[in-house]
Amino acid sequence: MTQFRLLAAAAAIATTFTSTSVLGSSVPVFPGSDHTPEVATVEQVLGYPLGSRVSSPAAIHEYYQELARQHPDRIKLVSYGETWQGRPLYYAVISSADNLARLDSIESNMRQLADPRTLSESDASDLLTQTPSSVWIASSVHGNEISPAEASMATTYHLLADRSQKTQDILDNTIIYLDPLQNPDGRERFVSRYYATVGLEPSADRLSAEHNEPWPNGRTNHYLFDMNRDWLALTQPETRGRVAALLESFPLIFVDSHEMGGDLSYYFTPEAHPYNPHITEPQRETLEWVGRNNAAWFDTFGYDYFTREIFDAFYPGYGASWPIYHGSISMTYEMGSARGHHFRTRDGDILTYADGIQQNFVAFMATIETASERGDELQQRFYDYRKNAIEQGSRGDVRSYILAGDRDAAGHQKLAAILSEQGIEVQRANDSFRACGQDYNEGAYIINAAQPSYHLIRTLLDDHVPMDEDFLEEQHRLRANNLPDQIYDVTAWSLPLMFNLDVSPCNRAPRVATTNIAPERIAEGSVDKPDAEFGYVVPWGDMNAVRFLTAALQLDLHLRSSDLAFTDDNDNQYPAGSLVITRAGNPDDLTNMVAQLARDSGAQVQGLDSSWVKDGPNVGSVNMKTMHKPQIAMLWDEPANPLSAGSTRFIIEREANYPVTAIRPAQLRNADLSQYQVLLLPASARGNYEQALGEAGTENLRNWVQRGGVLVTLGNATRFVIDGDNPLLSSALEKRVLPEGVSEQPEDSPVPGQLIESEEVYNHRIQDANADPDWVSGILAKANVDQEHWLSAGVPETVNSIYVGRDIYTPLTIQNGRNVVSFAADDEVLASGFIWEENRQQIAYKPLLMVQPQGRGMVISFTQEPNFRAYMDGMNILLMNAIFRGTAHATPVR
Repeated sequence: MTQFRLLAAAAAIATTFTSTSVLGSSVPVFPGSDHTPEVATVEQVLGYPLGSRVSSPAAIHEYYQELARQHPDRIKLVSYGETWQGRPLYYAVISSADNLARLDSIESNMRQLADPRTLSESDASDLLTQTPSSVWIASSVHGNEISPAEASMATTYHLLADRSQKTQDILDNTIIYLDPLQNPDGRERFVSRYYATVGLEPSADRLSAEHNEPWPNGRTNHYLFDMNRDWLALTQPETRGRVAALLESFPLIFVDSHEMGGDLSYYFTPEAHPYNPHITEPQRETLEWVGRNNAAWFDTFGYDYFTREIFDAFYPGYGASWPIYHGSISMTYEMGSARGHHFRTRDGDILTYADGIQQNFVAFMATIETASERGDELQQRFYDYRKNAIEQGSRGDVRSYILAGDRDAAGHQKLAAILSEQGIEVQRANDSFRACGQDYNEGAYIINAAQPSYHLIRTLLDDHVPMDEDFLEEQHRLRANNLPDQIYDVTAWSLPLMFNLDVSPCNRAPRVATTNIAPERIAEGSVDKPDAEFGYVVPWGDMNAVRFLTAALQLDLHLRSSDLAFTDDNDNQYPAGSLVITRAGNPDDLTNMVAQLARDSGAQVQGLDSSWVKDGPNVGSVNMKTMHKPQIAMLWDEPANPLSAGSTRFIIEREANYPVTAIRPAQLRNADLSQYQVLLLPASARGNYEQALGEAGTENLRNWVQRGGVLVTLGNATRFVIDGDNPLLSSALEKRVLPEGVSEQPEDSPVPGQLIESEEVYNHRIQDANADPDWVSGILAKANVDQEHWLSAGVPETVNSIYVGRDIYTPLTIQNGRNVVSFAADDEVLASGFIWEENRQQIAYKPLLMVQPQGRGMVISFTQEPNFRAYMDGMNILLMNAIFRGTAHATPVR
């Protein structure tokens, strides 16, 4: 922006308002604006001035629908799905009438530019010339981050109503995509509760109820997901729909607009370190362009802002990250939130809701201006990124990834589908082949690295994405000085490791005929011998088998599950956990029922003509457990971590198709739990279960377990079952291993005089001898599985688990229970990510999954979250074993 333009803008603003705080009737404010009355304002449509009320999702949709009805030549609404609660997901496309009339052609141009393999250089040059710039602004993925969605309405109004030449030029040059509300369900939760709390007038006091939301707050969607972490596994319909829309349009700039604590000002790009190594130097430079223009406008308005200090660009699962690996640039905006009408900051200033709307509006317009004025450069860089990606994939040390698919068919199918949904080409081999010294069967999945999505492929599939050495060195320095580190999120996210699948990188592309796969997460299952005389077997070990089990139980079919592997009379081998469905004891229409269950679940069912087995237990053996239809309860509400509760319930209900009953702690204290066979305790966020349940509730749970209940604890909820004089689980939390030379001192012991001879001795002296282990932001850790326990049925010898936090538990002694899964040796335990050396050594051989009998029931404890963000698919069978096989091994009086 030129100095002349800045001075002119400042003069225009000075005549518009003189206070830092903006009145609702003043929003939006932008210099040189000339708003025509022909475009409806928020007040005309919704009955209140913009910024004077927190608009509901329905109100926001109503406003957009009215603008689209009045001005169809310049604004178009596009649906991209609906939420779990049935609310519409949509975005608005705004541009000049000429551009909007040829929107399909423009988006087709972008899809062609996104695949340089299909273009000659002259064709590419023509497309670059014909295609306007584009920017996508996505608002309020966290439902209680309220001002961005309202600012989206302000931006839409301004773009349609402003008759200035500047805005007309922007519309001529740019396609503007506005996703006003990424999380309607969460926003509805916030708005309804907020206005139910406000009294005679809104309060600015941070202690007031309206600024402190009840559990669960509005941040998350219906299943309590933080959808800003969901762009890797695409578990939620909101994320899946958004990704599909982005792959249709390929916007050149993507903004993910958030809010943060009200004591902070405004954050925009460039991001903090570390940067993901797959973000290129031209992209980093482009982020600087956006940040500098934003800063110029914020200086003009006198708005405070900051950059670089927090919100790094390392983890690829944010909305502000994912598009960058497709060649766009993407970034986070964060506005200090009033979390209502107004908020008193620690400095004593009053921050209003309208302030947030106005500042977001200015940031949005500044970014749109950058997209408009730098469109040619942005287009060229996007094309060059995609073109260079193909070349890097064809010349690099990894030229393909191969998924054998022989084990865990459901997991391989789902992973291949997710990659396809992300815009990555995945192929299935039509024949067997050999590559990089290994033989593969027909049906193996192949991802050729020489494609435009090369950087996304590497980011998602490599075992480890390294952080900058300079950044890590600084973290060690901070830690040595007892200062907080700067690691913002998890440091490991490899999809193959999280799914516990064998994916082999290869330095060449296999030579075999292939077929491109469609993004189908569950392939139709089948029965190899529908008319089998004795019955059927479903091999255990993947989610297809789990879905078969849950559907069969809900149809009241009689099933058994084998504790041991067995071999039938035709030499077919079946792993432990495999399901046996006999004709005896089941409906006459079993053939058709099993065929339908197989088709729907994806399971591959094998027929049995005889009950005879050559090895392993017979069907009538005590090692063949009858599978019961459990009633599953889950603790819901404080102190449970909403993310843990939500992801766990999602996996059981939406991945395994089985219902869960949510029960609040107050009801658990004295409830008759006899109708439930399984109770899940999610990880806790604030407080603890002892306080929430009290003595009566704790004793009630103990008695229920003793009578045959299966209590499953997740993550730090395991603390609850190790506490007290008579714990349900005979383990304990460990303190940090003391550094060499540091010893514990009794509290009342005299302190003799000491000489400190060096800085090294000084650093030992200042260590806290009773400290907990240091916090680990999030790694993938390798763990070994006890193959001789019923809880590990169908699980391979090793699994990969998330490790977040500092909880390290002592192993159970042999007389108390079993450590079914334990972390690997210290030289093997780190599968991916960054961990402090002392933590790596201390977690070695410590339990990940423990089980301890209690009377007729049992306690099963996961010391880390098996359902973390619902993307640790490799842990799913262990969870399902805990629920369904745990019920089969408990011995309540039935």
